[in-house]
Amino acid sequence: MADPTRPLPNLRDLDTQAFWLATKEKRLIYQQCADCGAVVFYPRRRCSSCLSANLEWKESAGEGTVYTYSIVRQSYHPFFRSMAPYAVAWIDLDEGPRLVSNVVGIDDHSSVRIGMRVKVRWEEHEALCVPLFEPA
Repeated sequence: MADPTRPLPNLRDLDTQAFWLATKEKRLIYQQCADCGAVVFYPRRRCSSCLSANLEWKESAGEGTVYTYSIVRQSYHPFFRSMAPYAVAWIDLDEGPRLVSNVVGIDDHSSVRIGMRVKVRWEEHEALCVPLFEPA
């Protein structure tokens, strides 16, 4: 039996397509409203603050801090079951967006802390890369 594979996003989704295509080039991008200046993440067609459609893509350096986290000890999805325990965290990128990802590259999950500095680490797949985060 083959090893379970990570569930991956749908590249045909027009709202998130540009984001995921940029990951193939190991670029972490986000949107910012050109009208009100609000940072917008997850990718969408309209600003979540003023509803403008005038959104611009910006590139993050891929560094930030852990806003909050949880250690998952049991998962029902075959791919994640083999990883347990693992850390899921909300990451505040230095440029403003907040996204959810995994904290990887740690020996002991009890070392994950709120406020911990992290940087992006890419998990490569055929059509895209998944942004994960490791201690900076």
